Amino acid sequence: MRSHATTKGLERATHRALYYSMGILPEELDRPLVAIVNPQNETMPGHVHLDIISKAVREGIIAAGGTPIEFGTIGICDGIAQGNYGMHYPLASRELICDSIECMVNGHSYDAMVLITACDKIAPGMMMAAARLNLPAIAISNGPMATGCHLGREVGYTDLMEAQGLVQRGEMTWDQLAALEQDTLPGCGACNNMGTANTMNYLFETLGMCLPGASTAMAASGRRVALAKRTGMQVMELYRRDIRPRDLLTADAFRNALVADMAIGGSTNSLLHLPAIANEAGIKLDMGMVTELATRTPNIVRIKPSGQHFPADLDRAGGIPAVMKLLLEGELLTDTLTVTGEKLSQNVATAQVVDGNVIRPIDNPYSRTGGLAIIHGNLAPDGAVCKVAGVLPEMLRHRGPARVFEQEEDAVSAIYGKQINRGDVVVVRYEGPKGGPGMREMLSPTAAIIGMGLGDSVALVTDGRFSGATRGAAIGHVSPEAAAGGPLALVQEGDTIAIDIPRGTVTLEVDDAELEQRRTMWVKPKSKAPPGSYLDRYSRLVTSAMTGAVFEIWD
Repeated sequence: MRSHATTKGLERATHRALYYSMGILPEELDRPLVAIVNPQNETMPGHVHLDIISKAVREGIIAAGGTPIEFGTIGICDGIAQGNYGMHYPLASRELICDSIECMVNGHSYDAMVLITACDKIAPGMMMAAARLNLPAIAISNGPMATGCHLGREVGYTDLMEAQGLVQRGEMTWDQLAALEQDTLPGCGACNNMGTANTMNYLFETLGMCLPGASTAMAASGRRVALAKRTGMQVMELYRRDIRPRDLLTADAFRNALVADMAIGGSTNSLLHLPAIANEAGIKLDMGMVTELATRTPNIVRIKPSGQHFPADLDRAGGIPAVMKLLLEGELLTDTLTVTGEKLSQNVATAQVVDGNVIRPIDNPYSRTGGLAIIHGNLAPDGAVCKVAGVLPEMLRHRGPARVFEQEEDAVSAIYGKQINRGDVVVVRYEGPKGGPGMREMLSPTAAIIGMGLGDSVALVTDGRFSGATRGAAIGHVSPEAAAGGPLALVQEGDTIAIDIPRGTVTLEVDDAELEQRRTMWVKPKSKAPPGSYLDRYSRLVTSAMTGAVFEIWD
């Protein structure tokens, strides 16, 4: 056992004594030491209940013959950081989370680990660590939050974000907004929409890294606790059979995840995180594959904000197992190995679609093409990302004057201040991985556009990113980013920008000679991060959004 490096031999007397001082028995050190990575904290609803999950995992490990040892990681709430200085940190924290797990697991020579994946950057950071360390590992997520109910109407996170615009327009009072705030998020779990947290946890099931049904079982349910217990038991089976993450996280598995992402219309942030996880597994994920898969993968699930259903509806309709069964039957997925020790097809053999309105048949989808798209053009030579599932049909093609903003706050003020006109293209730049730094989410401006009644006439283009709660004609991850001298830095107020999402293009209608002249005048901006801060170091190391915003590695 790997842990014997710290528990066996004459030279390890002090090591054993340290364990004994915490109440661990000598015979417990003879068993595999299994890390439980628990990001429980009181900063967000997605984490507040994780001690219950961890307790069940612990019981499962003990029942199956292991010794559980728990430690935590940091976790930042994207919702609370949203629209303010705090949003510089969530994406940057992904690397810290991964690194901290490496430090703890290797520093203490643990034999295996259970990852309690939770909200937006915590989940991918943990999966990156699993791929990097390549010890027997399994995930159990926090689970989705229940659907809210306000005045007899089902509501969720997206409804509340967009209600802010209704207040600004005088169509809702402050008191009505306050009442909606009380009812929208009814308890613990990942926010009740197809946000990044739910998207990534759903995709982990497609990657084969959690038990069947473990991604959609509701947060506050006995079923989730039971699944957590079985997860603890299963990690011991993975240890005994020496099944490791890189046995599961293959090129075929990542292709499966992209297919599932298209089918469920997941968060655009998945196209940051899947390449980063693949990178840790030693796999280069070709983002050109996204376009190819999108053309042949139907969008069969639309959860808020893209549709009218909620995560609880997806769970009741059959969950991710039912989605994967349809995709397997349609020969869209490869039958890969999973943490059960069985193939995907065996895991979903008994799954069924209970509600065809929530999980549509492949021959009657919401759309014939996937919910995400890679966009190119002279404004995004290296690519950009769009959540097609959230775009109104009339906005799939749009051409209008650029309204240029150097940061998110200025754009939001202009939108709520009625300075944006129908037909405009809002450009928010210097918000990329380096320029932000930290690639802030543009949920506030996109929600403002919808809330101000401009969703059918105004587009947004940015080198920042979007929340899964975003809908509308929003193109993000524009690469190269403005801070790296990308064409977005050369856009001027009033320039015409043409967007053609079906063709996958975003074009700045300015001739090349003029752009070259502007480039000679461009001055690289100083970093917004305080010198010597984590954000300063992050901005120096981070690469393009189209590489997954991973750190640059020097030979």
